[in-house]
Amino acid sequence: MSVINDLRGTRRTLVFFLVPEFTLLPFSAAVETLRIANRMLGYRAYDWRLCSANGEKVTCSAGIGMEVDTSIAQERKYLGDEKRPNMVLVCSGIDVEAYDNRSVNAWLRETHNRGVALGSLCTGAHILAQAGLLEGRRCAIHWENLPGFAEAFPQAEVYADLYEIDGNIYTCAGGTASLDMMLTLIGEDFGENLVSRICEQQLTDRVRSPHDRQRLPLRARLGVQNAKVLSIIELMESHLAEPLSLVEIAEEADLSRRQVERLFRQEMGRSPARYYLEIRLDRARHLLVQSALPVVEVAVACGFVSASHFSKCYREVYGRSPQQERAGRKLTLASQKPSVAA
Repeated sequence: MSVINDLRGTRRTLVFFLVPEFTLLPFSAAVETLRIANRMLGYRAYDWRLCSANGEKVTCSAGIGMEVDTSIAQERKYLGDEKRPNMVLVCSGIDVEAYDNRSVNAWLRETHNRGVALGSLCTGAHILAQAGLLEGRRCAIHWENLPGFAEAFPQAEVYADLYEIDGNIYTCAGGTASLDMMLTLIGEDFGENLVSRICEQQLTDRVRSPHDRQRLPLRARLGVQNAKVLSIIELMESHLAEPLSLVEIAEEADLSRRQVERLFRQEMGRSPARYYLEIRLDRARHLLVQSALPVVEVAVACGFVSASHFSKCYREVYGRSPQQERAGRKLTLASQKPSVAA
């Protein structure tokens, strides 16, 4: 049973809380899905309003300014009257790690304590976790932010799923995954017939499962067809903190070391050791820009035995040191500080 389920014919009110630099696609997909549901039903089953921290316009990552209806101060007052929402959805996007508003965190906790369902689009799970609302909860976040999120909030059960529903907490990975999550909610309220009609309007053939992949399968993403190579890459990606030796990889793949070497040079254009290093460094890069972990801890989390070896490899691949990567990130955030604080 949906947490926003009421008697048929009544209204459900949702609040979309917009964080500066929020991503437009998941937000618009969610709102449009509700709009089409209302049209198919013939009445406004779903109402929504937009909220920002101070009630002022918020600019999304595409540079488009969005006027809002309320501030969090107004929403706190609404919790005690007929304007109380059924759900609050946090909409964020890039640079979410830099957003830290204690008033917003307190409002989200109060909203949750009042029995209002909470959710997030794209990277909004970071803000819910920051408010202390995802400890021991299953949640989803965009794959690009998952490494930093997992390190920052180890008590949250984060998955690379399209969306997760855990009690009255709804989180999705962003992009078109918000469409799937909203269709799931609507289906719980009004059944699959309405969902099918909405899908027809949206030219969508189905509602994807929560556990469908966020990213393209390795075969499509890498343009590799060899099943052995793909299985080895999956094995590497699941052992980044404690890398396997080439001998262990070969044993798991039921191949000889020489066969693994030859396959990788044919399919990937480099040795398996080099490819393994590159994917570990890619994870390190995400941690450097998305978390405050010390460089030495980033190195350990990505399977490097020392910070010096990590720095040497990082500079070789990216042309700059981990410290320079993080310093550049801080400089970028500092230049955006007035917008983030809004």
